[in-house]
Amino acid sequence: MTTFQLLLLLLAGAIFYLFFKQLFSGNHPKRGVDFEAKRADEQIGGINRPDKTFSKPHVQPSRMEQLLKMADDAIAREDYEEASKALGSALILDANSIEALKRSGYVAMQQERYEEAKEHFEKLISLDENDDIAHVSLANTLHKLGDEKGAEVHHEKAIMLDPEYAPHHFNYANTLYDLGRKEEALIGYKKAYELDPELEEAHKMIKALSE
Repeated sequence: MTTFQLLLLLLAGAIFYLFFKQLFSGNHPKRGVDFEAKRADEQIGGINRPDKTFSKPHVQPSRMEQLLKMADDAIAREDYEEASKALGSALILDANSIEALKRSGYVAMQQERYEEAKEHFEKLISLDENDDIAHVSLANTLHKLGDEKGAEVHHEKAIMLDPEYAPHHFNYANTLYDLGRKEEALIGYKKAYELDPELEEAHKMIKALSE
């Protein structure tokens, strides 16, 4: 073996040695880290493939949402007994659920369970004293219960909270009309019709009281 061949043999051995040392050392280059979306619909395809996105996961409704949906479906069918059952279960889950309380008050009114409706609307007001719809609903309930003073207070509170909402004036006018205070009722009907010219019932009452 010549000196040149011996040098080539040594060089080849050194190259194989370095190659296998690098291979088993764990320091060889690794593939890139996978992209992980932080949102369900985050783009992963870059500018050149905007169509590549993660699909949105199907989110199952919560038990509360299911019960409210059951109540809404029953109310639409005017099956207030079934709606009451669903809402009762909803309030067991969360006694302070605004949506369940609103529906429960409405259903109780439809079933002429006025004391129960009163409790629901009073609870709503205790949770949010600026809820004008809760005030007018309580006013209507108190009127049914013969508490005219209380009804007047809550009608006026609803109007104060949202003076531009025509139904508040219309509801108050209805209460005043039932109490025989027809001149005051006429003012309320006129205001309601002024705010909402499509409120045909207000227009009918204006004509009836103006004759």
